[in-house]
Amino acid sequence: MNQPNDRDSTPVIVARADHPISRSMISGSALKVLYRLKDAGYQAFLVGGCVRDIVIGMEPKDFDVATNASPEEVRRLFRNCRLIGRRFRLAHVRFGHDIVEVATFRAAGDPIEPDADDTDDEPAPEPRSDDRVHDDGGRLLRDNRYGTVDQDVWRRDFTCNALYYNIEDFSIWDYVGGVADVKSRTLRLIGDPETRYREDPVRMLRAVRFQAKLAFTLHEGTREPIARLASLLDQIPPARLLDEFQKLFLAGFGQRAFDLLAEHRLLEHLFPATAAYLAQEPDGMAARLIRAGLANTDRRVAEDRAVTPMFLFAVLLFGPVSAAAQPRFEGGSHAGQAIAEAVDQVVSEQNRRIGIPKRFSIPMREILALQPRFHRREGRRALAFISHPRFRAAYDFLLLRVEAGGEDPAIGQWWTEIQELPSEQQLQRVGTETGPAGQPEGAGRRRRRRGGRRRRAPATED
Repeated sequence: MNQPNDRDSTPVIVARADHPISRSMISGSALKVLYRLKDAGYQAFLVGGCVRDIVIGMEPKDFDVATNASPEEVRRLFRNCRLIGRRFRLAHVRFGHDIVEVATFRAAGDPIEPDADDTDDEPAPEPRSDDRVHDDGGRLLRDNRYGTVDQDVWRRDFTCNALYYNIEDFSIWDYVGGVADVKSRTLRLIGDPETRYREDPVRMLRAVRFQAKLAFTLHEGTREPIARLASLLDQIPPARLLDEFQKLFLAGFGQRAFDLLAEHRLLEHLFPATAAYLAQEPDGMAARLIRAGLANTDRRVAEDRAVTPMFLFAVLLFGPVSAAAQPRFEGGSHAGQAIAEAVDQVVSEQNRRIGIPKRFSIPMREILALQPRFHRREGRRALAFISHPRFRAAYDFLLLRVEAGGEDPAIGQWWTEIQELPSEQQLQRVGTETGPAGQPEGAGRRRRRRGGRRRRAPATED
């Protein structure tokens, strides 16, 4: 069997009859790309997770192609092609909403480059002479030196992601024992693990993601350096960690991913305030809220329902926000204002690790600041709250707090019931008198203008 460090090896060719992949399992868009490249005289392979997923019986989410055609040659073949990537140039071939990512084989080097899916969606710059650049710590900053398939395999991260499906004869090319690792459900890095993690610390998060998603076991050599090198994540741009956060927590295995991040000592480098809070209260309400929120998100993904990072950020940061709000409560601040200020403080600190865009942080601030309003259940303001634009998200968060033991179940039950009542019964429930038109008493009154009662114009003589 080929070993992950044996760079002189030739691939094991797994013939079509000996593997489960058929063209019926491949998207029509990916097949168009593969065949057009082949017909133009280029090599064309499906590569990475799509090959791995089919072999283990999962349906791939997307299909990636590797070829010896340069990005510019791919663009000349496909009018519907756009070149992207500042760190790694890629071709995106678009078919409606479907995008097929095409990567050019890259030359092997020492150290090995990060994976092609770690790119910025920006127009590609012009080629440069210094197309492989590392920083002082060994992290690869740019790698656009092209090569052959025999070289390309060594820059991939895990053996299970280094399988190449050849459209020429429908065989699988395996250089690193990936087929055996897929069958044994083993996650193993190609090359020296410490070097690979130093080149791109995000690989530690990818290891957790694949472990959670695929239920693979980390090979000991792949697992051992993670806790020791976890602090390297502090060097990663917050925007890139936001992308990894969404891949970890919005794909249906967030609860398992959270446990693995904690196990491998990575959580404290993604959510330092949350990790510190949980260290003090490992079985407290905030910990139960996180588990309930992640389970709820995983369930929604399984049911193909919408999920949002905003809600998960509220769940994960609730403990630190509560701690930051407490001295403001004690200082006499209004509850909603104290929570809003605490959110601003916690988010500002969190943005140093995972960047939270305002499209997430602003609604998160609102739904947390609205939580005290659920305690007001009398009068017109209680009914007006139901029509608030953020009511539904705030109500869902209330129910999670009830489930975690952080709120009186009677309050959650009251707000659940009142939403289902007819308007007249809603008015009775909140204890509001109604006028002749069935509206709450005083609902039609005009507010007195500032400056007192408006003066009448003096009467004119007839």
